[in-house]
Amino acid sequence: MRCAVSTIATLWSTLVIGCCLSDLRSVLPSALEAQTATNNTIYGIVFDAGSTGTRIHIYVFQQRTAGSPLELEGEIFESMKPGLSAFADQPEKGAETVRSLLRMAQDYIPSTHWKKTPLVLKATAGLRLLPEHQAEALLYEVRKVFRSSPFLVPENSVSILDGTDEGILAWTTVNFLTGRLHGDRSVGTLDLGGGSTQITFLPLYKATLDQTPQDFLASFELFNSTYRLYTHSYLGLGLKAARLAVLGASAAQQEEVLRSHCFPPGLDAEWTFAGVTYRYGGISDGLSGFNACYAEVLPIIQGKLHQVDEIRDSQFYAFSYYYDRAVDTSLIDYEEGGVVEVRDFARKAEEVCDHMESFSSLSPFLCMDLTYITALLREGFGFEERTTLQLTKKVQDVEMSWTLGAVFCLLQSLSLSG
Repeated sequence: MRCAVSTIATLWSTLVIGCCLSDLRSVLPSALEAQTATNNTIYGIVFDAGSTGTRIHIYVFQQRTAGSPLELEGEIFESMKPGLSAFADQPEKGAETVRSLLRMAQDYIPSTHWKKTPLVLKATAGLRLLPEHQAEALLYEVRKVFRSSPFLVPENSVSILDGTDEGILAWTTVNFLTGRLHGDRSVGTLDLGGGSTQITFLPLYKATLDQTPQDFLASFELFNSTYRLYTHSYLGLGLKAARLAVLGASAAQQEEVLRSHCFPPGLDAEWTFAGVTYRYGGISDGLSGFNACYAEVLPIIQGKLHQVDEIRDSQFYAFSYYYDRAVDTSLIDYEEGGVVEVRDFARKAEEVCDHMESFSSLSPFLCMDLTYITALLREGFGFEERTTLQLTKKVQDVEMSWTLGAVFCLLQSLSLSG
C-alpha cells in the first residue's frame, strides 16, 4: 500500500464525514482486554520502521452500523531499538524485532479478529539511506515474518514510504486529532527523525503557491474541497544523519576519531548508528562552546532548504526529536508537552554548549543536537526567533505520527471501512 495523495481524498471523505473530534475516546487501557472487542470493533496495525527504532501502532475503531463512519477509540503503541537499518548486514535478525512486536499485537487483539486485522510496515529514512540491496534484503525478511503471522497481510504490505507521503499523512493526522481540518484553521507540521526531516503546511497566500517549486506542492480532495499542501522531506537532514555530516564521517577513515567543538574537549567515546560504530571526541583548543559548534553545524544547513515567508506567521506542531530534546533540557514537560519559541531552542543550546560540564549526565550529543535544531529552524526553514511551536507527543492519547493517516488509507483500500 503506497498511500498516494489521490487515495487520501477518497479515504477521508468515506471514513471521517460526520465523525467530529468529540467522537474520539481519549482513554484506552494499556493492555486491551480481549473480551471488550465486539463485532463492531475494527483493528489496524501499522509498523513505522524508522532510522532509530521500529514502532508498532495498533489502532482500535468502532463502527456503530454498517456503512457508518469509523470512530477512533484509541491506540496501543510500543517500540524497539535499534531500527531495522541497524541490521543491514543481518536482515533475519532485524526481522526478529518485528516478530517480537507482532507477538505483542497477538496478546492485545482477540484471536477472533486476527484474520480481519490488516497489517503493514512502512520504512522511512533509515532504509531510504541504505544501499538498495541491503534495504530490499531487510524488507524481504520482514515479508516472511508477515506471511507467517495470523493477521491479514495485503499486497505490498512491506515497503519504503515516500518522504512526501510521510509528510502529508503526518499533517492529516495532526489536523484530524486537533480538530483543525475545516476552514483556514489548519496547522503546519514539523517532523525531525533520525534520517530525514519534513515540513508540511497549507499555504493561504497565492504568492506562496506562485513562488514554490512544483515538486514541493501536492493536491488532494478532502471534504469536497481541494487542498494544496506545501510539503517536502529532506533526506539526510534528520538529527542523527546530521550528526554524521557535522563530524564529516563520510570522508573519514574507518578508525579515525571524529572530532568536534560541539563536544567537551576531553571527551573520547563511541557511538553506533545504523549498525556502524564511530569513535568521536572533543577538540582541546579552547574553542568549544555554542559559537564554535554553530560554525560547524551551519554549513550542513545553509542553502540546503527552500524557505517560505508565510511560515513565519503560521502555527506549527513539531514532534519527534524536536519534542525529545525539549524534554531532555526541561523546556517542556514529558507528559504534557508545551509551547516554545524558536529562540528558546537557541537559548538552551547556548546554555548547554557553554556549560557542557553541567550537562555531563545527559547525552554527549546534546550540545550538537540543540545547535542543529536551532540552525535548522533559523537558517534552514527561516522561522523568526519569536515563532511559536506547539511541541506535542500525543493528542487524545494517540501518538502524533503519520501512521494514523496510513491506517485510514489501509482500511479504505481493503474496503474494511464500510
